Amino acid sequence: MSDLPVVVIGAGPQGLAAAAHLLERGLDPLVLEAGDGPAAAVNEWGHVRLFSDWSELVDTTAGRLLEGTGWTAPAKGYPTGAQWISRYLSPLAEALGDRVRYGTTVTGIGRQGRDRLVDAGRSEQPFTVHVNAGGTEERITARAVIDASGTWSTPNPLGADGLPALGEKAAAAFISDRIPDFHDHDRFAGKHTVVVGSGHSAATAINELTRVAKQHPDTRITWVLRRGGVGNTFGGGTADELPERGALGARAQKSVEAGIVDLVTGFRVERINTTDTGAVLISEDGRALPEADLVVALTGFRPDLSFLSEVRLELDATLQAPIRIAAEVDPNVHSCGSVRATGAADLAQPEQDFYLVGAKSYGRAPTFLAMTGYEQIRSVVAELAGDHEAAARIDLILPDTGVCGGAGLFDDPTGARGGACCAPASTLLQIGRAPVTA
Repeated sequence: MSDLPVVVIGAGPQGLAAAAHLLERGLDPLVLEAGDGPAAAVNEWGHVRLFSDWSELVDTTAGRLLEGTGWTAPAKGYPTGAQWISRYLSPLAEALGDRVRYGTTVTGIGRQGRDRLVDAGRSEQPFTVHVNAGGTEERITARAVIDASGTWSTPNPLGADGLPALGEKAAAAFISDRIPDFHDHDRFAGKHTVVVGSGHSAATAINELTRVAKQHPDTRITWVLRRGGVGNTFGGGTADELPERGALGARAQKSVEAGIVDLVTGFRVERINTTDTGAVLISEDGRALPEADLVVALTGFRPDLSFLSEVRLELDATLQAPIRIAAEVDPNVHSCGSVRATGAADLAQPEQDFYLVGAKSYGRAPTFLAMTGYEQIRSVVAELAGDHEAAARIDLILPDTGVCGGAGLFDDPTGARGGACCAPASTLLQIGRAPVTA
């Protein structure tokens, strides 16, 4: 099988980096991308500025490949998604040339002549990767598969039970499951926007909406948290070793304190009622928010496992992440600071030479960083190349978030059960001015 390519699913930051590492190791990559161009998912949030510096967004091996084309690494700074593509990811894809195929959707992966039940000679058979390219079906054989397809295409619904809320599909016209482009002030000025979520994406949306509200004071913003208290929603502030990540939460906190944003906690959406002009969110305990012109649902993502039904996987029952890294990234049990870097041994599956990497390797956990994925790729490709020593080595120490978390924060309004190890527990600063009816 040594003459077969290593198939990489997804031409995002990790997928393109994987191709560069494979080339440097003398292996033949074939990157399959469903979108029409490189980093199609990043392109959908191209207006959003990252909290990682350029030095954390460029893979070292990919940089070496690019330098051979005359490319110059960007200086320090915090690019938008569009700048990440134009100044790094697109040139990298161009350098890889026809090793990247666009408009190619992977529909299934198996072993040649072996379905999931068959043990005999399984690892000796190449992978079969079934794809659909412009309506044409094709089967590609591969010596190994690296799934870097991410989770962007499968956002979590608004329903607090993990399923779409009653009426959620009918209310689709009033819901965005992506961070909107807030440069279009007319869409938000003088209107009521509800943001649901507690992560960095939600904080980003709140900060951008605050800019609109400062110019248009009749703009209303409601921030909805499922958890019973603020917990670590505002992040680690100056204790965060990624300064821009810490600043996101700090700015959002100021907006709440100033009364620009109405913060509602313990609100778990059960139903969405639609009117001619907007949507009304109703919680499991019967509370109803004022009608929203737009609901921004930033409740996280989940991995698409539908095309992996014939691949033998060992995934955590909760996170749907590789079982050996799940405890490190599970927000129910992970407590302080950052998770450790992960490599080939952590990501290996019962299906030999198949790896989940990038955001998909974290399953439903929200704490993934680009630099995490680059370290995963370095280790996995070293393992595929037979350099077991390099694969076992950890070359990355992840930056501390400066916050604590834990399951106790979800229902505890004070946060006292989850915040003792790294920093004082956050307290609820304001429950908004907007009326919440029972």
